[in-house]
This record gives sequence, structure tokens and C-alpha cells, in this order.
Amino acid sequence: MSAPPVSGGEPITDKRQLTGWIAAGSKPPKQWRIGTEHEKFAFRLTDHRRLPYDGPDGIGALLKGMMRFGWQAVEENGKVIALTRADGGSVTLEPGGQVELSGRPLLTIHDTCNEVHEHLDQVKEVGNELGIGMIGLGFDPQWRREDIGWMPKGRYRIMREYMPKKGALGLDMMLRTCTVQTNLDFESESDMAEKFRVSLALQPVATALFANSPFTEGRPNGFLSYRSHVWTDTDPDRCGILPFVFDKGFGFERYVDYLLDVPMYFVYRDGQYVDLAGRSFRDFMAGKYHNVVRDAPRITDFTDHVTTVFPEVRLKKFLEMRGADGGRWRRLCALPALWVGLLYDKTAQDQAAQLVKDWTLADHTYLRAEVPRNALKTKFKKAGGAGTVRDLALAVLEISRAGLRRRAKGELACPDESCFLDVLFEIAESGRTVAETLLDRYNGEWEHSVDPVYREYAY
Repeated sequence: MSAPPVSGGEPITDKRQLTGWIAAGSKPPKQWRIGTEHEKFAFRLTDHRRLPYDGPDGIGALLKGMMRFGWQAVEENGKVIALTRADGGSVTLEPGGQVELSGRPLLTIHDTCNEVHEHLDQVKEVGNELGIGMIGLGFDPQWRREDIGWMPKGRYRIMREYMPKKGALGLDMMLRTCTVQTNLDFESESDMAEKFRVSLALQPVATALFANSPFTEGRPNGFLSYRSHVWTDTDPDRCGILPFVFDKGFGFERYVDYLLDVPMYFVYRDGQYVDLAGRSFRDFMAGKYHNVVRDAPRITDFTDHVTTVFPEVRLKKFLEMRGADGGRWRRLCALPALWVGLLYDKTAQDQAAQLVKDWTLADHTYLRAEVPRNALKTKFKKAGGAGTVRDLALAVLEISRAGLRRRAKGELACPDESCFLDVLFEIAESGRTVAETLLDRYNGEWEHSVDPVYREYAY
């Protein structure tokens, strides 16, 4: 989720302005960069409770404490609700106080991992002073919705009221989930389309490899990635598989058409969020809401709207890979490595495209439904006989590793970026996810308690 927008920009008079905005993200491979975003739950060390915004050990105090590292405050109605820095990074808040680093566009996975390490050092220094810990899991393992305070951001009030009208788990998505996300560039419309198809098809592989959310309110929930399952009952208008991405001729205009018909949440005018929940951007452009917003649609309204759709892969001026649970430090570096290896090397991208080219909509739908529960053990077709998502994951990891080796971006401790995939190879080769390890410990040494997770899996 983003910090408060700035209303303005040119009035929108033609759909071509919108396709042009996305197309402007195209850039040659030498200019491609890697962006990584990751969320984490902040909790009190004394009782493991999630943090409210206010108070001496609240989220507001944490953000103010981090300003010692050169972060600048972003305020809404007198409250610090985000931090920014001149280098392009930001720290933002999810609705339930999940703390998110939106990283800078960086050249290599080594740079990304250094950024993650620096950020976690910063939150740990401030957190130790305030009695606060941080943990990376896909879903809150213990606390109920009503135990979690809402952050003071105007857009969240509108979403909070609208979400229950569309799905049973939308408020859980807002309050109780955490993810790690990778943002990657494209060279052209055709390159975007192929990257979109490959990454959308293979998001279930990332979901399986990063599955890390087996608990709800202190007990096993029957899923290995409950976070992923939550998105299936959040809002069918703005979530899930986008079948048109796999159609011949898919491009910028088709995605814009999708966005124009996804119901809006809001527009931002004069420092306030104007509630337009449930109304289409297409109708907004046609002037149907002038009695509510006495202004023409602006390009900033569109760029805000783009952030309120939640498919497994999202297109802005870059592509966002959104299928993974949050996790520990090594896995925060592994996700960008996985996707960079697949999509920033032409040979690897071609091989990945061949791997998924014959999949049907039924295949995509099946994987989306089954992987959150069974992860790597999900049965899936394999040439010559029965197979599983584990088999698919191993094939995908080999393609990615070769792609990273061909990129040849090395440092002393790691001759190329493929070393960041080691943790994923360990998971795929063993066939056991982090979620399954957590369940083993819950049923064994933890004696049916989730309390130890806060001690043993915190950053």
C-alpha cells in the first residue's frame, strides 16, 4: 500500500493517455532494475501482541525512531504514516500496522540483499529500544481481527467498509497477511506480455516454495499458505487469475480496459479521500460522478487506481510478482533471485515460456486453488506420468539458476546471484516447506503452542 497521493496531473481525456503511462515504463535491458518489497508483523516482546499506532511502543513511535537514519516523515492528519528517502526507498504501513520496506530499484540481488539487511538492522535497533520485535510470516499466527488496531490512513477506512461486501476474507487480507514482492522491468509491449504470462503461470510455484502461513489464532488452519488462500475470497473483481493475459494479442490496452472496469475505491482531492467505492473508472472518465468529484479525472487518479487491483501479477510501469508469503531474511533475497533468473535472461525466459505454453485455463485455475493447501505436494501433470508441483519447482529453479549464472553478477562471497537460490533448492529437494517445519515443531517440541515462533523466527 502506498503513502498518501498528491492529487493533480493532466486531465484524462483519452484512454491512450493511460496506455501511454504504462508503456512509458518500457526500457532497454541495460536499464532494468530490481525492486523488492517486504512486509513484517511488529509485535511487543512482552506479550507478542500486535502494535497499535499510538503509544510509547506503538507503530508511530517506531516510525519516528527510524528517522534517525535519514528517513523523512510523510504525514496524514498530523500522524506519521510513512517514511521516504531521497534515494527512492520508502517505509509504509499496511492496514493492521504491518511494516513494509519498498526498496529502491537496484542493479543486482547482492544490492537488494544489502538493502534488506540494512533495513532490518534499523528496525531492530529502534525496536530493541521500544521493546518491539519483527517477524516474517504469511499470516498472523495468533491474533484475531478484533485484537488488531487499524492504522490512521484515510484509504483504509474506505477499503474497510467496502471489503466485506465483496468477500469473507478481505479484512483478514488487510489486517493479518504479509508478503514479499519483486518488481521487474520490461523492454517493450511484447516483452511485457511474455513476462506477464510466464510469471502469472508460475506464481503457484513461488507460493509453494514460500509457503509459510499454517496457523490461524494459535492453531493449524489446514493450509500451508493461508495467506494465498485469503486472496481467493477477498474481492473477485480485483483478485485472482487474469485469463485475458494468456490471449493472443494481449498488451497494454487490454490491461487498461481491465482497469477501467475494476470498481474504484477512492480519488484524492484537497488532502482528503473521496469515497467512490464500487464505481468504475470508465464511468468516472465519462463524467458520471461529477456531482461527487467536481473535477475531471486526473492521471494521478489512474495511478492510484492501479494500486487497488490485486492479481497475482500486477502491471504498473513494471511488473509486480505477488504470490509469496513473507519470511526470514534469506527468503527475502531468494524471491527476487528466482524471478530475475527467469525473466532477466532471454534464454531462461524462453525456456520458462516453453514450460507453460500448453497450460490451459483449467490448469491455472487448479494450481491457484490447490497450491495454498498442499504446496509442493500438489499433484500436477508431468510428461510421461504423474508429477507434483515439487517436480515443476525443481525444473523452474534450474532454469532460474542458469539464468543467474549467465548474468554473472558476482561479489566476493558469491560468484554470481545463483547462491541466493540455495534456500529454495533446499526446500524443493526436501519436498518440505517452511510451513510444514512449523507444523512439525507445533505438534512436537512446541507442545501445540505458537508462542515459540515469536522467539525462534523473529528477525
